[in-house]
Parts: sequence; structure tokens; C-alpha cells
Amino acid sequence: MPGAGSGAGAGADGGAPGLEAGKAGPELARAVLDAALARRREAARQPRKRTGGGGGERRLRGYSGPGPDPRDPQLFGAVLQRLMKTRGWERPRAEATVFGSWEKVVGPDIAAHSRPVRLDAGVLTVEAESTAWATQLRMLTGKLLQQIAGEVGHNVVTRLNIHGPAAPSWSRGPRRVQGRGPRDTYG
Repeated sequence: MPGAGSGAGAGADGGAPGLEAGKAGPELARAVLDAALARRREAARQPRKRTGGGGGERRLRGYSGPGPDPRDPQLFGAVLQRLMKTRGWERPRAEATVFGSWEKVVGPDIAAHSRPVRLDAGVLTVEAESTAWATQLRMLTGKLLQQIAGEVGHNVVTRLNIHGPAAPSWSRGPRRVQGRGPRDTYG
């Protein structure tokens, strides 16, 4: 019986409609291509459903109604926090807090006698106003690290490098060339 066991219009192998079982090689490829083109033309004739703009999202229209909605006015701090999180700016913000709010981070007494100089790879360099204060701050290193971690977050500052006031240095930058120095500037 011709066509027995096969679907209406399908080939004997159960493939695409309009394909005969006796085709092989280039003839089979041509038949599959013609069937795909026919399906594409058929789909193009039927009207498409309109979807919203970005990737299947529904466009919100009208009033937002009761309850929260993404179009509702947002608090500026919440929007800024969300922006910083999506861009990965939490760590630079925490590092900037160490310098910008030094008095709040370590307290007014310590802040009056010291200042942060540099933060590099978790090592905070602090300059004290005198050698006595530098010694005191070295003894308080554990407490200071706890205060800083509580204020700006853990693993932002992992170590403190505390030094006293330095004499004026004629060398500039981390690398320098040995030379005569400032002798010729005085005279």
C-alpha cells in the first residue's frame, strides 16, 4: 500500500513533507533545501506578532498602578548603589572612603595626628606627625585594621605601613639615579 505508515505528505523516512524516499546525495539535499524555502515563504506570508523592544521584554505602558514598578521614582542613593554594583566600583569606592573619611574611619584623635598617604594592593601607608605618634600607631595596628574593616569592608586594607615625618627628600619617584644631589643649587 503506497503511503501506509507515513504521515500525510511526509516522506517514507518520516522526514520533511514532499520528500521521496528514493532520493540520496545531491537530490536529497536539494529537496530538503526546497522544503525549507517553502516553509520560510509560508511563514513570511502570515502576519507576525509584535513584541516589545529588547529581546522579548514587554513594553510597559500607561500608569504603573499600585505597587512598585521600575518606572517609579527611585531614591538617588539606591540608583547610585545599583550602578556601582553593576560596574564593579565597590572596591574603588571603599578605597576612596579610607582617604575621604579618614577622621570617621579611625577617630578624631588619631586623624588629628596622622594622615593616609597611599593605598597599594591592600597596604595602607600612613604618615604620623611625629615619631612618637608613629610608635603609638604601630602599637594600635590591630585595632586600626579592625576599625577600617568595619567602616569600609574586609580585605580592602590588609596591612598598615606606618612611618613618621620624613625629612625633605631630593629624590623624586620610586626609582632614581645616584648623583651629586642638591649641592650645586645653593651656590
